[in-house]
Amino acid sequence: MEGLPLDKYSGLCYWKAEKQPVNPAVSGKNSRLPLIFAPRPPIRQALIKFKLVATKFSKETYLYWYELMQLIRQFEQMAEEKYKMEGKIRGFFHAYIGQEAIAAGCMTATRPDDPFITGYRDHGLALAKGVSANACMAELYGKSTGTAKGKGGSMHFFGVDVKFFGGHGIVGAQIGTGAGLAFAEKYKGTDNAVLTFFGDGAARQGMLHEVFNLAMLWSLPVVFICENNNYAMGTSVERTSNVVDIYKLADSYEMPADSIDGMSAEAVHEGVSRAIKRARDGGGPTLLEIKTYRYKGHSISDPQKYRTKEEVEEYKQRDAIAQVTDTILTKKYATQADLDAINKRVAETVAASVKFAEESPIPNDDEVYKDIYIDKNYPFIKD
Repeated sequence: MEGLPLDKYSGLCYWKAEKQPVNPAVSGKNSRLPLIFAPRPPIRQALIKFKLVATKFSKETYLYWYELMQLIRQFEQMAEEKYKMEGKIRGFFHAYIGQEAIAAGCMTATRPDDPFITGYRDHGLALAKGVSANACMAELYGKSTGTAKGKGGSMHFFGVDVKFFGGHGIVGAQIGTGAGLAFAEKYKGTDNAVLTFFGDGAARQGMLHEVFNLAMLWSLPVVFICENNNYAMGTSVERTSNVVDIYKLADSYEMPADSIDGMSAEAVHEGVSRAIKRARDGGGPTLLEIKTYRYKGHSISDPQKYRTKEEVEEYKQRDAIAQVTDTILTKKYATQADLDAINKRVAETVAASVKFAEESPIPNDDEVYKDIYIDKNYPFIKD
């Protein structure tokens, strides 16, 4: 995608430090929390010492969000077709469709040098961060031109040149690795902040608690983002935990936290901006529970018997792309013809990625022995 320059739209919203704590409940004042989400109590941490400054989103920002979200959705729809209908893609496949507003809002709230790391539902964030559609599609096809040379597949996208550090198949492993990336940024003396994404299912891993403790102890510049799409692999939050508001898990470590409407790019941008500002200023980590919804199943083979079709349709009525489209047209930032032209450009990008993947070579046999870590001083005998 010929994306808009990200640094042009970064820092659209910021928080101003205050000497005295203010009522943190104002953090949700400008967020359009959906009626289907239960009202949350005010955040209890007195550590949040910031005051919201009103945000004005520009025409360029909305058009950037629209094009990015269209790219993510069209890419995954095409990939799903190649998987189901043509058998060109195999293995695991976890679609991000429905969650695009998170990627969009996070991109405009951060800088290109801020590292992102996530779990195995990684296509959308990889594309948002700047990994090319060609490389992403080639990886799904298992081709040598893919993001991981065709060796990782859907769950292991990677783009170190654009500060995208995966794509991790082990549930919750990225929580610790994300804190490690933040430690490295602090050690190097940068003011970069790391966005560490995980799902509501991964929030049940013990790794989370160990990492939260050390991240607060060492005041690491990391924003922990729980993309809560309600069902983990197929079991609702209510059936797996007594604490259904995941942001409250931060209370045990006196970590600032918030709950955000993940179907609104505006709300995501504002919430992430606050947390990023805190991290850059040396204030340490934040936990953001971004409440979202996946329109597809956990993976491409999920029969989705744990939820009703009516529930899915209810969420689709609040689709983030539709909301952004409505704002663009209402404010006359662009005409429908302009949006159609963007859609056409995105479709051409996606079609080109398929052509690139299909024409790319498969990895050579000797690649199986490459890119493997070997410790020559390994002290144990191995048969």
